[in-house]
Amino acid sequence: MNNIKKINKFKNKVWLASPTMHGEELQYVTEAYNTNWMSTVGANINEVERIACEKTGCHYAVALSSGTAALHMAVKLAGIKKGDKVFCSDMTFDATVNPVVYEGGEPIFIDTEYDTWNMDPVALEKGFEIYPEVRVVVLANLYGTPGKLDELKAICDKHGAVLVEDAAESLGAAYKGIQTGTFGDYNVISFNGNKIITGSSGGMLLTNDGEAAKKVKKWSTQAREAAPWYQHEEIGYNYRMSNVIAGVVRGQFPYLDEHIEGKKAIYERYKEGFKDLPVCMNPYDAKNSEPNFWLSCMLIEPEAMCKQVRGEQEYLYLSETGKSCPHEILDALTKVNAEGRPIWKPMHMQPLYRMNGFVTREGNGRANTNAYIEGGAVGKDGNPLDVGMDIFHRGLCLPSDIKMTEEEQEIIIEIVKACF
Repeated sequence: MNNIKKINKFKNKVWLASPTMHGEELQYVTEAYNTNWMSTVGANINEVERIACEKTGCHYAVALSSGTAALHMAVKLAGIKKGDKVFCSDMTFDATVNPVVYEGGEPIFIDTEYDTWNMDPVALEKGFEIYPEVRVVVLANLYGTPGKLDELKAICDKHGAVLVEDAAESLGAAYKGIQTGTFGDYNVISFNGNKIITGSSGGMLLTNDGEAAKKVKKWSTQAREAAPWYQHEEIGYNYRMSNVIAGVVRGQFPYLDEHIEGKKAIYERYKEGFKDLPVCMNPYDAKNSEPNFWLSCMLIEPEAMCKQVRGEQEYLYLSETGKSCPHEILDALTKVNAEGRPIWKPMHMQPLYRMNGFVTREGNGRANTNAYIEGGAVGKDGNPLDVGMDIFHRGLCLPSDIKMTEEEQEIIIEIVKACF
């Protein structure tokens, strides 16, 4: 840690992931302004929906105000009713899960697997054994890496379950040559400010079901009926994307592949820079997956972890030569004006959802209280029984901003090394 004192603060903050703009965005926003199409209709909206279909291979796209709005529409399409149990990815941002609750559903969390840090197919199958009544599965592709989508989809098909794919973090990523955001019955992408391309906000529902797309267009504009007055026969929402936001997205789309290349280069530099440390990068199946490398993350080997404890909002750690922990590294980055983040805290650990069901590959995760001891109980395969908790305990997200220079990244690599 003493070596860090020799490194001056970055003059400009090195961000985790911030928007990278190119100029065309302003052209389309200005077009919306000059033509006075500033609301939720216009050429920009039509074009981003067309481009999204062309890029992903999906038949229909509906541009909405946020990825969360798109997820809400997706779970509504899936037919979730009050009291319905719904299987959800456990290690994700809560925006993946909250829309289930909007519709009165009860999330049941499916544990993570180490290969991709996504929903574990073995745990999902176990979930259907425990909760055979479940008919909807909501899964997320974490940090731009596809899960084992063919296995997960096959399990859903076997049990007659609707699949909702949250591809908010994985736009442009592919699994076995097929773009993410197309594997579910209803799929979601996001254009939030930190995503691979951005509109500052915004999201999109993708589907091959034309009737479903029509429903979402209606619901997202307050469910107005085709009457000469404002006629409403069902609940609606103010969820449509504005033509101004769509202008930003329209200007960003041509740079998606360029952004992915930049993110991949960041990932590879970290991987090379850390090759002599007791850490590994967030994994992916190189044979079947092409991530978009949205965020570069690292996982500290168990034997290299110094003592670290967390409360609900506080943490403590004890520095130890040759060892480190996520918060020691994150504190070191903060000192030099660089932004890192902890891994997503699993949903079953969140106070909001702590009483909900949780399924590991060996069954009911709630049945084993030792699963709450970080680094504690292990399963039959010798791995921690609660995989999501283990990754959260040992992992962190590194600065992954496309505008970060190679020199800045080299300094960050040296900071991480100094923590050990």
